[in-house]
Amino acid sequence: MKSSNSTTLKLATLLCLAASSLTALADVRFPHVLSDHAVLQRGAPIHIWGWATPGAHLKAHFHAQTVSSDADKFGAWSLYLAPESAGGPYTLTLTGDGPDASLNDLLVGDVWFASGQSNMEFPLNGFPGAVLKNGPQEIAAATNPRLRLLHVGQQLSDFPLSDTPDTWTDCTPETAAKFSAVAYFFGRELASKENVPIGLIDSAWGGTPADSWVSLDTLGTNPQLLPAFAARARFANNLTDLDLRKAEELRETAAAKAAGKPGPQFPWHPQEGSWAPAGIYNGMVAPFIPYSLKGFIWYQGETNSGPGRAAYYSTLFPALIADWRMHFAQGTLPFLFVQISSFNSPGEDWGTVRDAQRRTLSVANTAMAVTLDIGQADNVHPPDKQTVASRLALAARAMVYGEPIPFRSPLFRQVTTDLQPDGTTALRVWFDNADGLSSHGQPVSGFELAGPDRHYVPATSQHLDGDTVLVSSPAVPHPVFVRYGWTGYFDTNLFNAAGLPASTFTSDDSPLW
Repeated sequence: MKSSNSTTLKLATLLCLAASSLTALADVRFPHVLSDHAVLQRGAPIHIWGWATPGAHLKAHFHAQTVSSDADKFGAWSLYLAPESAGGPYTLTLTGDGPDASLNDLLVGDVWFASGQSNMEFPLNGFPGAVLKNGPQEIAAATNPRLRLLHVGQQLSDFPLSDTPDTWTDCTPETAAKFSAVAYFFGRELASKENVPIGLIDSAWGGTPADSWVSLDTLGTNPQLLPAFAARARFANNLTDLDLRKAEELRETAAAKAAGKPGPQFPWHPQEGSWAPAGIYNGMVAPFIPYSLKGFIWYQGETNSGPGRAAYYSTLFPALIADWRMHFAQGTLPFLFVQISSFNSPGEDWGTVRDAQRRTLSVANTAMAVTLDIGQADNVHPPDKQTVASRLALAARAMVYGEPIPFRSPLFRQVTTDLQPDGTTALRVWFDNADGLSSHGQPVSGFELAGPDRHYVPATSQHLDGDTVLVSSPAVPHPVFVRYGWTGYFDTNLFNAAGLPASTFTSDDSPLW
């Protein structure tokens, strides 16, 4: 009897193990970025990966291709499909050990990763107190079968994640309304001009510094990026009594309201984790690095304009580009970015950040959309996201897709001296991409001059001379340096024949920190 009971127990155990094995085999899983409605990158090896039972034998069937893969001892599997031309919709089926798994309604086209802070996050339905130009009309017209959208939810991590819960959707008024306006308009123009499906991954978080978007692999191995950790230390030290400060703010606000007076203004308190070096990279970039892409678009910098951060943006931003390219391991993927706009932000150094962005154009395969002319003095979220996206799309169409169209703004090239009849010196500013340089009938403004002491004063004489600008001031009879558009809010008035505004610059090429 004892033997019979033992045999029965063993049999029951084997049946349980078999059932468990079948359940595990049935759990063939793709990452969420590989979901129904996804866009797969055309013209490049298409990476397909996921998880299954350790040692499982799998085959992927897509279009006319069949490719095999075995899961490793942890259950991870990976394979590459040969490059495909634009087209679809297609179905990808995974067969092998266990039930089949399928992805449906897949398109092959171009995939762009859109990232940054609030001006990239800004959706078609706007933010409270900030609306999109022609927002209701744009949302109503947002049905676009050539566009697919993946909106990434805010997610932090102390280590790089391998997945997110977010999946692809069709582009409809309902899905587009909550999607990045800049990314949507950018994708809409590319889909129309290039006649290919466009997939957009919207991974943005308002009010975050670039430090949070760079991996620890880069931050922890580049001594020039130590200021990122110093900035984090200052930030952390300010959190010690944060709860007490917030409580006091609530009391002061309530007292002001009871007295019928305006409430006091307090410093902004961001979500602590969103300012942690590498925290957002781990949660919102790392899960996508196995995915084949066409390129990146980026709109960020406002948060790095504060004291202690602006000076090292000229080092941090190129490091971010190199970091992403290293991790995505797809060569020098195009990196198109927006120069932060005009905004009246006392105590912050928007000029330094804008110039750092201009200097970053020395990095290969990058382009910059200048937006000084669409900024608003009292609105950090200007409503005209259509123009921002159009300028990014111009860069993509020319630099990435090879259209013969102008896309670069006037950029500082060099400065020369002109001796004046009274013995003083004027500086002549030369630009690249300056054909048809014009101030649109308005007086030229925004230039400042300095001597060797780097004490800048507004120029009193600044006028166009062909495709150059001659700048002088009796306050600086022998200037050495010139800069343009340096203040936080600046209504630019220099444009080239393509209607693109001149960038902020300084002729002082000494290190910013």
